[in-house]
Amino acid sequence: MEIYLYIALFAPLVGSLFAALFGASPKTLITGLVASGLLFASFVSSALLLGHVMNGHIVHVEMMTWIATGDLYIPFGFVVDQVSVTMMMVVSVVSTVVHVYSIGYMSHDKGFNRFFSYLSAFVFSMMVLVMSDNFLGLFIGWEGVGLCSWLLIGFWYHKESATWAANEAFIMNRIADLAMLIGIFMIYWNLGSLQYDVVFAHIGTLPLAVTTGIGIFLFIGAMGKSAQFPLHTWLADAMEGPTPVSALIHAATMVTAGVYLVVRSNPIYTLIPEVGTAIATLGAFVAMFAATMALVNRDMKRIIAYSTLSQLGYMFVAAGLGAYWVALFHLMAHAFFKALLFLGAGNVMHAMHDELDPFKMGGLKKSMKVTWIFMTLASVALAGIYPLAGFFSKDLILEVAFVEQHYVLYGVLLATAGMTAFYSFRLVALIFHGDERHLEHGIHPHEAYTFMLYAMAPLAILAVVAGMMFKTPYYLMVSELLPAAQYHIHNHMTLWIMIIGTQALVIAAIAYAYKKYAKAVKVDLKVESGFFYQLLFNQYYIPKIYDEIFSKPYLQLSKIAWKQIDLKIVDAMVDGIANLIYQTGESTHTMQNGNLSSMLRWMVVGVVVLLVLAVAFTVAYNNAVNLHAM
Repeated sequence: MEIYLYIALFAPLVGSLFAALFGASPKTLITGLVASGLLFASFVSSALLLGHVMNGHIVHVEMMTWIATGDLYIPFGFVVDQVSVTMMMVVSVVSTVVHVYSIGYMSHDKGFNRFFSYLSAFVFSMMVLVMSDNFLGLFIGWEGVGLCSWLLIGFWYHKESATWAANEAFIMNRIADLAMLIGIFMIYWNLGSLQYDVVFAHIGTLPLAVTTGIGIFLFIGAMGKSAQFPLHTWLADAMEGPTPVSALIHAATMVTAGVYLVVRSNPIYTLIPEVGTAIATLGAFVAMFAATMALVNRDMKRIIAYSTLSQLGYMFVAAGLGAYWVALFHLMAHAFFKALLFLGAGNVMHAMHDELDPFKMGGLKKSMKVTWIFMTLASVALAGIYPLAGFFSKDLILEVAFVEQHYVLYGVLLATAGMTAFYSFRLVALIFHGDERHLEHGIHPHEAYTFMLYAMAPLAILAVVAGMMFKTPYYLMVSELLPAAQYHIHNHMTLWIMIIGTQALVIAAIAYAYKKYAKAVKVDLKVESGFFYQLLFNQYYIPKIYDEIFSKPYLQLSKIAWKQIDLKIVDAMVDGIANLIYQTGESTHTMQNGNLSSMLRWMVVGVVVLLVLAVAFTVAYNNAVNLHAM
């Protein structure tokens, strides 16, 4: 089975390198087709490996020695086990769909070939991250994902907003990555290895304080990648990239890496339940925090981005409470319907000439019926309505919080579920129902290319069936590696009250959203000028606070360093040395004027100088000898 591991891992890299050969050339359709075909090969190989793992086998290969110095030995090794194969399937399925979809979405972009090179490199980096058998290999993939996200978010580099967003994401993640690197150093310093099997087998021998430090530093790294508060601001701004990039980042790759790290490191966090409780508390806060901002936002992609941030909070609640398999299950289910939502948003953007304000849309159901069906299905799954995927994964997290007697977390997540349903169907109602407000702007929308809709179809199917079809076999597989705790409310009356209550809350929120936004929409200026509306609309003014506390002082410090240190000291020293050498040359160039008499005079001067130096050296040497003799 090793050959399938290599295909799953390196096929995206081959696709990236192939597309890079045509990077500076005009659009070449073959680059999109080859890159998509290689991603499909990676998916098929991952599926074959999944069957192998479900039969109780693990594939572990060491390709070569990577780092060997002193006691440090790190092979270039990869492992396909119950956790990594789950991530491989999620990444390969969503990535294949996104690649095929991008052939149509980017068809008129002059950077078509470059885009596919970056996109496939992004997938390759994520595969390295999830398949590595050690923390350092994971970190290499971690940084590769960060680099590729910078390239893709800032893909349209001629837009200042895109380059700014790319830099923000890159810098914000570097802050978190420093903490993660400290955690990795602590692991090696105390255990002498970075291999998962060695680390997890001996982590229990460390003092609790050391284990706690490792867990905290690793989680700070996860906070950056998964955009947890206070390192969250980059996630919504990353919407400046092409929509297929948003689908890939938010559904299957970059932002899920933080959740994967915590799940993969479960033997560490099992030993430090207090840190786990803190992770769950932060996750619940972020879930509601992001949902409140989505309630009032008027940017279609940002609303979906805040939804991702909110659902990541749900995943961290499950992981923090020790339900690692539940967190991974929601990650998988969420990837399908979130990617479908983003790709549907891409269809709407193309139809609306890149308009993002849903208040300027309306009535698109008539001209974009398939996209309407897909986005509605994805929103139903996101809201957690039975029997779609979100019901099985998200409601399970609510059960975990209830069973573990974290009733405050349960209440926060339940309220967030209602808000999720409201803002999801607020978006659907504004885009697809009501008056055709886009006609006022002279826009005549049309459906996406047929092959793009066919590419989205697998995600729509999975958004419907993934929960009920995969929950049991998935649990049986991952419970061989992750803690196999089951979360059931034994009082059937309580269970039914919870399920019915949650469904009633969600349906009521959807009904209210349709009642308020599915007909003629008038912007309530009184509400928009209100304090709470402005607070949510401006993201609790956190970006402004960061700007005032960090960005502006740093800019002023940079200007001072530039004007007072760089120009007046560093540049002055460099220029002074250059001027001195230049003036010396100007003053002495007459020595080489070709006049024999002049050159003889300089030779005499040189001989005199040498004689003086020789005499001075001799005298100094004799004095030193005499002093030594005394």
